[in-house]
Amino acid sequence: MRIALVTEWIDGWRGGAETSTFQFLHHLLEAGIEVDLYTRSRISPVPGLQVHTVSGAAVTRTRRSITFAQRVDRRVRDGGYDVVHAITPCRSATVYQPRGGTVAESVERNLALLPPGRLRRLKRIANQLNFKQRHQLALERRLFTSPDGPVILALSNYVADQLRRHYRVDASRVRVVYNAVNPDEASASRRRQDREAIRSEYTIADTDFLVIVVAHNFRLKGVARWLEAQALLRREGGRRVRSLIIGRMPSVRWRQQAERLGVSDVVRFVGSSNRVQAFMHAADALVHPTYYDPCSRVVLEALVSGLPCVTTRWDGASEAVRQGESGFIVDDPADVEGIASCVRRLLDPSAQEAAARAALAGADRLYMKRHAREVIGVYEEMTARCVR
Repeated sequence: MRIALVTEWIDGWRGGAETSTFQFLHHLLEAGIEVDLYTRSRISPVPGLQVHTVSGAAVTRTRRSITFAQRVDRRVRDGGYDVVHAITPCRSATVYQPRGGTVAESVERNLALLPPGRLRRLKRIANQLNFKQRHQLALERRLFTSPDGPVILALSNYVADQLRRHYRVDASRVRVVYNAVNPDEASASRRRQDREAIRSEYTIADTDFLVIVVAHNFRLKGVARWLEAQALLRREGGRRVRSLIIGRMPSVRWRQQAERLGVSDVVRFVGSSNRVQAFMHAADALVHPTYYDPCSRVVLEALVSGLPCVTTRWDGASEAVRQGESGFIVDDPADVEGIASCVRRLLDPSAQEAAARAALAGADRLYMKRHAREVIGVYEEMTARCVR
């Protein structure tokens, strides 16, 4: 079977979608699938992979993305592929996997960051005038509503619901292939070493309850709400809660917010790190009060590491969290008391240990090998249909 995999970027440092795509690609190759990769990224050679680096030469970032998609369309259309699997939208796709969910839902959830009223209305008008957004929405609508459009792979039931609500996509075109990550293969001794090393580096006592937050877009991922929840927990007294916030180094205003809330001495902004797994081994919980995530990798990575999670219903990965067992799901990311209450329930060591065991118990269904196997099943279904 010969597959064209189309993704504008595949560099892991860019984010979770790119990391997932790279891991997925390796599982396809291990399964014996012949893959041609079309991308703007320049990656190191991978045995068995044919890489087509496609330039997006243009003046603006949006125009470069448009140029990339147009050039890929021309090259894959007559390439003799059994399946054209697009992660970056392109018209020649026979399978489309929107790893960021729908643009329409992303727009709505970003608006939810603003208070209802005049400011939100002005932002909605600005969105309508935004060329990049208008182009993305038009391309998305064409792919989703065309009678001969591609099969759509949804990373979660939440994404499948977006397709229904925003575009009334026929359910027969949608396959829910749940997002996934590679397993955490660290030994028990490695985990202990990571816990000791990280806590020593950041002067965190073994008796402190350590929360980690992993995010690049601090605003969308609800970092401000966690800082407010931590301040609330601190005022109550009891077991000391520390937090490490991992992601692109924030602007001064985030540190100032921590100072205003009186938690600057128990919060550390770590910046970007390639040691996220080690931080998970050191932590007692992951808090991810996101306003929008089609299916966040970080929650899945935490669960397969045996780390209890607190997230929101606006995260497709919440479908993998067993409420009150492996973690907690908050309805509204602005519900600071709700976030604090979830963490409060994990402060008891026996409750945290039980949640950690529950997280590990369901880990095997979240592995990328399973995800790749299910996607290959969709490929086989499509090629069999073509033969008939």
